[in-house]
Amino acid sequence: MEPLIETSTRLIQSTNNKFVRALYSKINWTNRLIEIKGARGVGKTTLMLQKAYELQKQGDSVLYISLDNAYFFSHKLVELADWYHKNGGKYLFIDEVHKYPKKEKGLDWSLEIKNIYDSYPALFQIYSGSSILQLYKGLGDLSRRKISYHLSGLSFREYLLLSGEYNFQAQSLDTIIENHQEIALNIIQKIKIIPHFQNYIKWGYYPFYTEGLDNYYQRLNEVTNVILETDIPSVTEINFETSLRLKRLLSMLSKTVPYTPNLTKLSDQLFIADYRTLLKYLNYLEKAELVKSLSAKASGNQIMNKPDKLYLDNTNLMYAFSEHNINLGTVRETILFNQLKSCHQLTYPKSGDFLVDEKYTIEVGGKNKVNKQLLNIEHAFIAMDDIETGFANRIPLWLFGFLY
Repeated sequence: MEPLIETSTRLIQSTNNKFVRALYSKINWTNRLIEIKGARGVGKTTLMLQKAYELQKQGDSVLYISLDNAYFFSHKLVELADWYHKNGGKYLFIDEVHKYPKKEKGLDWSLEIKNIYDSYPALFQIYSGSSILQLYKGLGDLSRRKISYHLSGLSFREYLLLSGEYNFQAQSLDTIIENHQEIALNIIQKIKIIPHFQNYIKWGYYPFYTEGLDNYYQRLNEVTNVILETDIPSVTEINFETSLRLKRLLSMLSKTVPYTPNLTKLSDQLFIADYRTLLKYLNYLEKAELVKSLSAKASGNQIMNKPDKLYLDNTNLMYAFSEHNINLGTVRETILFNQLKSCHQLTYPKSGDFLVDEKYTIEVGGKNKVNKQLLNIEHAFIAMDDIETGFANRIPLWLFGFLY
C-alpha cells in the first residue's frame, strides 16, 4: 500500500498547473462518479493530476492510482477503496481502467467501481480510460451513476496557449460565423497566425509535443502501436492476427484519406471474407480515435453502415504515417473535420464538404476557392486556408481552431 501512496504523492506534487485544458472548467467536479475518456496521449492523466493537486492544496484527502500498477495483479480495487475510506480518504482518482486485470469471473473494473459507489457514499471517484471503452460492455452498469466527459487533443487555441504565445478566448461556432472578421482582426493584431497554424497542423494536436519535436512522430507511431496491440485487444479480445490486420488497414487508409470506402476491395486486400467484419475493424479504429467517418445521415452507429468518407482523426497522424505523401486538400478537410467534430455534429452534404448541426454548409479550400458549389445554399460558408482575415461568407480556416 505504501508504494501506491508514495507514487500518488510524487505524481501529484510534480504536476505542472501552468496550462489547464478547456475541459477542466466544464467538468462538474461535485459529482461522485466522473468518467474522463479520450484517445491515448491527449492528456487525461495530466487533467486528473491537476485536479488532485488542487484538492490536495485545499486540504482534501486525495489518492491517484493507475490500474496497470503491479499492485492490482493480486489486489482488488474495492479492497483499496475500503482501506482508503477507513483511513479518511475522500477523492480517488483511477487511471487506465481498461487495463485492470480481472481477479475472478464475473468481476471487472466497472462492477468494482459500481460497488464502491454504492458502498461508500462519502467517496468521490474520478476515473479515466481510452475512448474505446464505449465499445466495452461492462458488468457494472454505470450509466445512471456517472457523468461522462470526453477530452480531445489540443485545439489550435489551446496549442497557442501551451506554446506560450497568447491566451485567446474560445468562441462558439455561431459567434465565429457572425463575427469572424472582427475576431480575426483582434487576433492577428497580437500574433502572426499563419505560421503557428502550419506548425499546429504538423505537430500540435498531442500535448507531448512540448517534450521535443525530434522524436514526435516516432512517439506518435509508438502510441498508435500501443492502441492497436494493447488497448483495443484489452476491450475486444481480438487475437494477434486481427491486430496485424488493423495495422495494415490503418496503413492503407492513411495513404488514401479522405477515402470513399470500397468495402469489396478492402476486404480482398485484407483477406476478409465478410464485409461486416471489415466494418467492425473500422469501428475499432474510429472508437480508438485513429480514424473518423463521415456519413450523410447522423442517426445510429454510422461506422457499422458504409460511411461516405473516411479520414484520419487528425493531421498530426497524417504526417506521422505518411509525411512524404501529403495532399494539401486532404489536410484542409481533416483539420476542419477534427476541430468541428469535438463540439458539433457533422454529416456529408449533397454540396460542400460538411454539414454542421444540420444548419451550416461548409466548403474547404485555399485562398482562391470560388463560391460556385455553394450557390443557392442557405447558411453556406467557405473555410479558407492561407488568409489572415475573411470577408462575407469566407472564413479563415485557422479560426475554426478556436472552438474550445
